[in-house]
Amino acid sequence: MRVCEITGKVAMGGNNVSHSNCKTKRKFSPNLKTKRFWSEEEGRWITLRVSASGMKTINKKGLAVALREAVAPKKVY
Repeated sequence: MRVCEITGKVAMGGNNVSHSNCKTKRKFSPNLKTKRFWSEEEGRWITLRVSASGMKTINKKGLAVALREAVAPKKVY
């Protein structure tokens, strides 16, 4: 299944709209890439399937923090 391991993004549905305004169903897939990240804590490479926004999150927060937040359950009020 095409899911980002950091952000949790999945494919979503929508419509192709022609010039005559006919609508047919289509799927919007997340921009996933298989990327290796170096983990300083573990001293090894970690391979993740992440979206482009997931890579930006890792660059901003760091790999350890991003993985910790991805595994932690989300609070729903």
